[in-house]
Amino acid sequence: HIERGKVRKREKERMTLLCVPLVSKTVEQMVADMAAAKACGADLVEIRLDHLSNFDPRRDLQLLLDDRPLPALVTYRPKWEGGEYEGNDKQRFQALCLAMELGAEYVDVELKVAEDFVRLISEKKPENFKLIISSHNYQSTPSNEELSSLVARIQAAGADIVKIATTAVDIVDVARMFQVIVHCQQVPMIGLVMEEKGLISRLLCPKYGGYLTFATLGAGKESAPGQPTISDLLNVYNIRQIGTDTKVFGIIGKPVGHSKSPILHNAAFKSVGLNAVYVPFLVDVLADFLNAYSSADFAGFSCTIPHKEAAVRCCDEVDPIAKSIGAVNTIVKWPTDGKLIGYNTDYVGAISAIEDGIRGSKGVGKDETVSPLAGKVFVVIGAGGAGKALAYGAKEKGAKVVIANRTYERARELANLIGGHALTLSELEKFHPEDGMILANTTSIGMQPNVDETPLKKQALGAYAVVFDAVYTPKVTRLLREAEESGATVVSGLEMFIRQAMGQFELFTNLAGKLY
Repeated sequence: HIERGKVRKREKERMTLLCVPLVSKTVEQMVADMAAAKACGADLVEIRLDHLSNFDPRRDLQLLLDDRPLPALVTYRPKWEGGEYEGNDKQRFQALCLAMELGAEYVDVELKVAEDFVRLISEKKPENFKLIISSHNYQSTPSNEELSSLVARIQAAGADIVKIATTAVDIVDVARMFQVIVHCQQVPMIGLVMEEKGLISRLLCPKYGGYLTFATLGAGKESAPGQPTISDLLNVYNIRQIGTDTKVFGIIGKPVGHSKSPILHNAAFKSVGLNAVYVPFLVDVLADFLNAYSSADFAGFSCTIPHKEAAVRCCDEVDPIAKSIGAVNTIVKWPTDGKLIGYNTDYVGAISAIEDGIRGSKGVGKDETVSPLAGKVFVVIGAGGAGKALAYGAKEKGAKVVIANRTYERARELANLIGGHALTLSELEKFHPEDGMILANTTSIGMQPNVDETPLKKQALGAYAVVFDAVYTPKVTRLLREAEESGATVVSGLEMFIRQAMGQFELFTNLAGKLY
């Protein structure tokens, strides 16, 4: 009764409910998972009957619904709508009706058969029971017009709650779902976009008025592609604090799932009491993304591989240093006119981390006036956005910069830009003009899951006094491990990550000061 009261209160306040799907094969495990869901902070559970082995409706529904610790949404999803059930609808409907009679707060039935089911329960429907009528598209996300038409059809079929789940081919698809949810005023709506590119539809539900979002107890317990864990929703994204006025920041990249930026920035926003959330954006084409999410609510972005150079072209104005580097890793949207301003915090973050690493190894204080990079051969692997930032920063500190890249033309282009020397990666294996050189890897080689890869063989590392790797997942890459074994001082990409993020946070919060 207490949990039902909480749900009714959140419904009245139009707060998005957190629903944990239960997909275990046994009733006993589902009961245990239900208790775990309550302990984690869920509002309700979805009991997926189609996942149960040897399901006996009268026996099992009684066990699942009696003395349940949370309100229940009961689903018996057929194979033709992405579920596991392969029997006939008559038996399926009987089980769903029984769940309703035993006190389940919600039942989910598919639009294709909704008319038959609504007719079946028309005389039996309890007062506090709600029927969810759902439609799932596992191929794409339709147009705004098609989605709106689908909402109208589901409403007309007799839904107390409309549910539409589509698939994200591109992250811009999610923007259409947000628009449809906002304009669905007559009945509550669950609007979710599946797969990793659709993750923001699940994280930003409360901002757009989604009735509920699904969150798993852990990896392997998902009922649909792209569901986050309830722990992440509550503890990383602070979903209970997200509302219509919440500003959205995030990291744009491909890949982006490995990034620790949401953990760092959301904790920082929370610590200063900022009404903002920071989410991952898996983006194919940067210009398309920025055009789709052009509202002032999307206030700032971090940019990572492979979008840093494209960001220079997409911004309305670019900070002179970022322009000199030719790469932007931070975009802020000016609230008054919507202009996109590009910055680069990579070069300060990386160079200061390497300098402090050298000074620490020599026992020299940080107040040293001349950079320890001055006069040193500084080899940068990679000629992308991060490579440009490192090359620029090292040159500014007086280092002799060498660019090594898989494509020699790109290495030569960057070397000519900053007044350095260019090599291919194969040439770098034998490059040894002097001892005590500095090496900086700015490529994604060695990043999870490809942890056994390295940009430079161990036998070539003996010439370097300091080795830096921009990769920070894992914290100790194969390159760093073998460099340390070869006697070099190593600097983790985590140092750069934290320092560049601090610079971004200052830019974001300064912008936020103009917004609030």
